[in-house]
Amino acid sequence: MADQSIIRATGLLIIEVINSNPNGDPERESDPRQRPDDKGEISPVSFKRKLRDLVEDKEGPVWQAFATKFKLATDNFGILESRKSTLKEIRNLAEKEFINKYWDGRVFGNTELEKGRKVPVKTGVVQFGLGVSVAPIRIERMTTTNPPVEGDKSVGMAPLGYRIVEHGIYCMPFFVNPSAAHKSGCTTKDIELMLALIPHAYTHSRSYVRPNVEILHAWFMEHKSSLGSCPDYKLIDAFTPKKKKDADKPSISREDYHIPSSLTDELKNKIASCKDLVES
Repeated sequence: MADQSIIRATGLLIIEVINSNPNGDPERESDPRQRPDDKGEISPVSFKRKLRDLVEDKEGPVWQAFATKFKLATDNFGILESRKSTLKEIRNLAEKEFINKYWDGRVFGNTELEKGRKVPVKTGVVQFGLGVSVAPIRIERMTTTNPPVEGDKSVGMAPLGYRIVEHGIYCMPFFVNPSAAHKSGCTTKDIELMLALIPHAYTHSRSYVRPNVEILHAWFMEHKSSLGSCPDYKLIDAFTPKKKKDADKPSISREDYHIPSSLTDELKNKIASCKDLVES
């Protein structure tokens, strides 16, 4: 049963990338994603994957901490888009079982895995938008070396491509749509878990090519009603960083930006609450 207390909300992630590849493009040899205007991109799919992985790793510290905090039943927090899932297993579930079992199905909705099933879940309650850098990014390409992988080799090194963004500040919006909750069975507990996971998405998924990607702010603004009480764009614009000068050139550090830390009183009065999930 859907939770009728889910309220419309607007969110914005402010993500800093330093000498890292936040999201490789498989069609460009895993170069950091980049638009024709040279601004960088982070796909919403890649970000949601990190949240899914944290929930799926039931032995990991993040799931263990939040399962205890929110009193979560493991059987109700499976991952539909698991690397271990099979179409046959999913399609054999009854509708109620499907909704009860998959956390990401309730929160993010169905995807290609669900083609051919008569399941009411279609559009997710939460939608993440494309992350785009405030300024153009500069991509550095180099080749490093790894020890040879063959067991009988004792000399020589294997080349490894290394493509990184020197520095960038990205903005990724997300939205909570209560109109989808009654179809997906999403509950406030599902949303609470997602919000708790967001600050840990990058810190618990660091890698060789992604060592330094940080969420500086994760703004979450609840409206005064399910219908909404303020245009989303006004809230997003208010928290979007601006480059202090040379807006058309790549940044070198965080100091190149003015990064807002609060709303105006006028906007505060239009919404029910505003918090930074990173500081919560």
